[in-house]
Amino acid sequence: MAISVAGGVRPGIIIEIEQRLYHQLIVGKQQSNSMFDELDAELENDANKLAIEREAVFKRLAKQNQTKLVFDAVSAQLINTVINAVEHRLCSPEHLLKHSGINENQLLMLELLQGENVDINRLTSLIQGLSWLVRDLIHLVNSASFRHHRLQQSDVKVTDIKLVVNFIGIENIKLLIPYFCIRHWLPSGHANLLWTTRKLWRYSVVSAIAAQALAKLHQQDGSFVYTCTLLSQLGPSVVLKNSAKLFEQIWVTWQREASGCRDRDVYDAVVATEFPAESVYDLVLKHGSKLNWQLLHHLDFKDSAMTKVLAELDNNLSYKDLSEDAAMVARANCYAKVVLLEELRQIEPREKRMMFDYYELSEQEVIRLQGQNYKKLNII
Repeated sequence: MAISVAGGVRPGIIIEIEQRLYHQLIVGKQQSNSMFDELDAELENDANKLAIEREAVFKRLAKQNQTKLVFDAVSAQLINTVINAVEHRLCSPEHLLKHSGINENQLLMLELLQGENVDINRLTSLIQGLSWLVRDLIHLVNSASFRHHRLQQSDVKVTDIKLVVNFIGIENIKLLIPYFCIRHWLPSGHANLLWTTRKLWRYSVVSAIAAQALAKLHQQDGSFVYTCTLLSQLGPSVVLKNSAKLFEQIWVTWQREASGCRDRDVYDAVVATEFPAESVYDLVLKHGSKLNWQLLHHLDFKDSAMTKVLAELDNNLSYKDLSEDAAMVARANCYAKVVLLEELRQIEPREKRMMFDYYELSEQEVIRLQGQNYKKLNII
C-alpha cells in the first residue's frame, strides 16, 4: 500500500526531487529554448566562443599527460580560491547587497504595491530613481503589441514616466514591477551563467504564473502571492550573481598573471577552468532560502508581510504549518518544479504524484494549473 506524505515534515524523497531541479538549473548542461531567452541574448556568442576555446584546450591536454597534471593542480587551486571568496562574501550581507543590485527603494516599491490604495506619486518617484526600470516600462509602453492593445497606433513615443504608469494601469503595474525587479536581480551579464540564468528565469516565471492561477481560483489577492513567489528566487539569484562576479574577477586576474609569466601550461589551465557550478549549487542549497528573508531583514523590512512569508517557507519543516499565503507560494513552486523536471525528463510519474500529495494540490487546482500557458506571462 502507498504511504501518504501529505503535508507533514518534508520527507527525504521530496527534498531530493526539489534539489534535483536546482541541480538541473545550475549544473545541467541543457540550453534554454524558451521565450525568455531575450535575457543576455548578446552574450550567446561570448558563451559559445568560451566553450570552443575550452574544448580546444582540453583536446591539447588529453595528448599531454604532464600538462594535464598542471591543469588539475592549477584548476583545483583556482576553484578553491573562488569558493573561499564566495563563502567569505556570504558572511557579509552588506557586500552581498552591494554586488546584487538590490536596495531599500526597490523593496519599498514592492511593499507600496501591496496596499489597497497605492500612492501613485510616491510610486512614480521611486520608479524614477531606477533607470533600468524606467527603461523597461517605457520600452513596454512603446512596443507595437502594447500600442495595439491600447489602440494607440500613433508613432509618438511616450517617455514621461507618469504617463507610462497611467497607460499601464495600477493592476498591471502590480505585476510588472516585481517581474522586472526579479529579472534585474538575476545573474545576467555573465557568459559562464548564460544558460543557468535563462533556466532560473523560466522557473521563476512558471512559478509566478502558477501563483496567479491559484490565487484567482481561490479568489485571493493575486499580486501579493505572485510577488512573494518571484521573491522566493531572490536568494539563489544573489548567490549565483556574486559567485559569477567573483569567479570572473579571479579568473581574469589569474589569466593576466599567467600571461605575464609566459607559462603556456598554466595559462591554458586557467582558460580551461570552468565556472564551479557543482560547488556553487551546494552554496545555493545552503544559503539560498535563508537569504530570501535575511536580506530583507538587513534592509529593514523585518516586519514586511513579504518577509514573513519568505521566512515561513525557509523555517517551517512541515507544509501543514504554513500560513495560507505561504502555502500557496509553496504549491506554485511545487507545480513549477514538476513542469520543468518533466520537460527535462527528470521525474517519474510516481514522484510527480508524491509532490502533489505532499503539497496537497487538489484535483481542481491541478486541472486549473494544467490549463495555463506557461510560455507567456499574462499581464497586458
